[in-house]
Amino acid sequence: MQKIALITGASRGIGRACAIKLAKENIKVIANYNKSEQKAKELQEELKKQGIDIDIYKADVSKRAEVQQMANYILKKYGKVDILINNAGIAQEKLFTDLTDEDIDTMINVNLKSVFYVTQETIKSMIHEKSGCIINISSVWGITGGSCEVHYSASKAGIIGLTKALAKEVRTF
Repeated sequence: MQKIALITGASRGIGRACAIKLAKENIKVIANYNKSEQKAKELQEELKKQGIDIDIYKADVSKRAEVQQMANYILKKYGKVDILINNAGIAQEKLFTDLTDEDIDTMINVNLKSVFYVTQETIKSMIHEKSGCIINISSVWGITGGSCEVHYSASKAGIIGLTKALAKEVRTF
């Protein structure tokens, strides 16, 4: 049976590279995007020319309702998620003293809360199948911290902590 992979933020950069690699390994890819619809369609077309079919799905992963709709679509169509790559993220350089509530909320919502939301909505099928792989993309700034990127560094450190704790919680399933 073909493996199913969901990759968030898959229209560009690391997510795009992951989508191409997995699709070429005969894994069915659902490439999530939010604002980069044209880039997502270009990825889909590029792979289609190589005889590879992927799904693209628009959802703002910082919003639980949109994540739930995406997960419901995937689970209805494919029945499971075998591989989850939480890659969606944003960055912003700004002095700590200049950060606004909106800057902080947006960074935490996109970079960290999205990992909670997408993982919560897809891990249930992994636990049921007693199989699955979750890859959370963080940053070296989550370990060392980055000047003028305090909120970014904090969000990436949160991903590292989430990943370590969740691994301990679900490894027995």
